Amino acid sequence: MSVRNIFVVGLDEHNRQRLAHLRGAENYRFHGVIEPAEVNDTEIFPIEDMLARAETQLIAFGEPVDAIVGYMDFPVSTMLPILCERLGTRSTSLESLLKCEHKYWSRLVQHEVIADYIPRFTAFDPFDNQALQRIGEAGLYFPFFVKPIKSSGSRLGFRIDSPEDFVQAVERLCEDIGTISEPFNYVLEHATLPDEVRLVDGGHCMAEEIIGGWQCTLEGYVFQGDIVPYGIVDSLRYPQVLSFFCYRYPSLLPANIQEKMQALTRSIMAHIGYDNAAFNIEYFWDEVQDRIWLLEINTRVAQSHCDLFEKVDGVSHQQVMVDLALGQLPDMPYRQGDFNVAAKFFYRVFFTDATVSQVPSVEEIEALQQAFPGTMITLQVEIGMRLSSLPEQDSYSFALAYVWMGADDVITLEDNYARLAEQLHFAFEDIVG
Repeated sequence: MSVRNIFVVGLDEHNRQRLAHLRGAENYRFHGVIEPAEVNDTEIFPIEDMLARAETQLIAFGEPVDAIVGYMDFPVSTMLPILCERLGTRSTSLESLLKCEHKYWSRLVQHEVIADYIPRFTAFDPFDNQALQRIGEAGLYFPFFVKPIKSSGSRLGFRIDSPEDFVQAVERLCEDIGTISEPFNYVLEHATLPDEVRLVDGGHCMAEEIIGGWQCTLEGYVFQGDIVPYGIVDSLRYPQVLSFFCYRYPSLLPANIQEKMQALTRSIMAHIGYDNAAFNIEYFWDEVQDRIWLLEINTRVAQSHCDLFEKVDGVSHQQVMVDLALGQLPDMPYRQGDFNVAAKFFYRVFFTDATVSQVPSVEEIEALQQAFPGTMITLQVEIGMRLSSLPEQDSYSFALAYVWMGADDVITLEDNYARLAEQLHFAFEDIVG
């Protein structure tokens, strides 16, 4: 078999090593396009310039470009269909991708086929002085949740319990929304949009009915029209706050709930027309009302879950991403990993702001990783850093470290993390509570 050239947007060394372990990787050459720092550790996205530079690099490559892939959220996810179309490689259409990523358009198409499984919603302009009144006229009342039409992670998402909360949230949204709205609007210019969607550009926000319960993420793909859910990851939060505590795989949801989520997934992804690409859908199961809610659809494999699938199933689910981009049925193993359960933990502090004055040393990190086999720890801060400078944080806390762990069972996994967390020593100055 001839060697296949696969270009990865934002490829870093850690993921290069992970991709090298995929099935068939001996026949692949992975190449980076766009530096990882341009799409990962920043909130400034000159997407037009990045696309132009990427296209120039790929055209000048001189050999066949067999696939272009990415495993990150905005801007990578939205760049891929444009880049793939220009180079003639496989991807779902830009319009089908935007029916997932443009939150208002996504809710409109969801309402057409699974209306009973989504919250009440409306779009609003945060710069409109009458925005709160218009939200009420649309039938939404306190409490509700607001977020940008396009965002990544939990950034700029707020629970609104009062007019004062709304005023504070809108101030933040008006101040920061431009960093995403401007590049996202550039993407929208390349798509054919319905009039009602075109009027709601990246500078708008969503207001939605509060939903909740047991949160999870269903990972899936579509290959030549066949929609395949292949794993569900539980998303657990810290008590009484919106911040994530860990992602855990496999899910402990009841089997019938998982089956219903899979059925809903097949229905909505078929309606959207999404094809030949990976995706994941975030759901809630309200156990009290026995009701399932669809939170949002993401057009990529979740990078945070790669190690979980590798630990439990035997290979990162980047396998799915690569196989689909090459036009192949994904060769994803099942339960062939070293652990029965795995999780990504978020080690957090709940300050408004602070300056980091101490972090665990390299030697301390290595000792902990050896003490708990299969563990990987990545620090997100360094001495002298102001917490408020961290990109991609939620509105309530700061993640100081990510910890991936595996175990034979959930109890052992949680106990091991608790013991490890006690030995992660950070210190701070100039704390704002």
